[in-house]
Amino acid sequence: MPTRLKLQPAPVAGALHLDDYWVWDGSVIRGQDARYHMFASAWPKSLSFAHWVTNSIVIHASADTPLGPFEYEGVALAARGAGNWDGGQIHNPTIHKWGDTYLLFYSGTTYDGAIPTPEKPTFWGSPQWKQAWANSRIGLATSSSVYGPWQRCPMPLVEPRPGKWDGVMTTNPAVCVHPDGRVLLLYKSIAKPYGAGCLPGRFQLGVVAAGHYEGPYRRLQDDPVLEEIAPDHVEDMYIWRNGEGYEMVGKDMDGGITGEAGAGLYAHSDEGTVWRINQPALAYSRTVHWDDGSCLTGSKVERPQLLVEEGRPTHLYLTFATGGKEYSELVDSRIVVIPVQAD
Repeated sequence: MPTRLKLQPAPVAGALHLDDYWVWDGSVIRGQDARYHMFASAWPKSLSFAHWVTNSIVIHASADTPLGPFEYEGVALAARGAGNWDGGQIHNPTIHKWGDTYLLFYSGTTYDGAIPTPEKPTFWGSPQWKQAWANSRIGLATSSSVYGPWQRCPMPLVEPRPGKWDGVMTTNPAVCVHPDGRVLLLYKSIAKPYGAGCLPGRFQLGVVAAGHYEGPYRRLQDDPVLEEIAPDHVEDMYIWRNGEGYEMVGKDMDGGITGEAGAGLYAHSDEGTVWRINQPALAYSRTVHWDDGSCLTGSKVERPQLLVEEGRPTHLYLTFATGGKEYSELVDSRIVVIPVQAD
């Protein structure tokens, strides 16, 4: 039977906020020191929000409890520089563990020219921005410690297939690591490059698997999953194993599935290829209820990540951004944490 997450009030002072940085994609794991460690995307607020695609890095923060507040520890992964597939930007971290090895899956990209600065920025939809967006690939870094050092796999785990539905990018990894070392991975892609200020189609999800986290990863089917939801967009998946099958929370981009644009959806699968939307579908709203009795609706609430301990989700981490309706109108972002009871 699919799990339902009972959401508890979110601590106002919990999780992660940095005054001088946009923060996104917070993913948490319990470390070898019994503390909790978050890996999140970050890029300077001296640059516009659009610079996530060219300037993001992955930072490390820690706390005594899953609620936080998390304190900044340092940079976990930064761009590797020219000549590398992840030479320009690192984004979308999701942290997992197998045995004694921490597995930090992420998206990275490369592009022509120098990394933008406040003096020489790039702009949403510019040639450099579109190149960085299209070149996004999924990678993996491993370490015996949450403090690093991190050893990166030399090549992306999943490549696009020109001419097919996933012809442009592979990004937004959602990962389930089995006790025997097998990995199921969902990725996001699109068929054509970014157009003149708009997406040239809808995002779709693919599924790959490997017998070991280093790969090789092979597609389990040619077609995207969740095809029955067309023309709805889904992204920002997180998947886990519930003992009987797989479960997913993700972002319903337009609201056609949950009834609320940008809210979270539930789906489930027996084997990881055929996914079905739960009924009711709503996993979480963009309106967050806080532990001081107040509530606030985020302009964007994205990239759900769960802390799963002893096989059960205990905390939901969400990127919570405020400002206007459009990404170009955002003024602040933080990672919020919502305690959950899994029924």
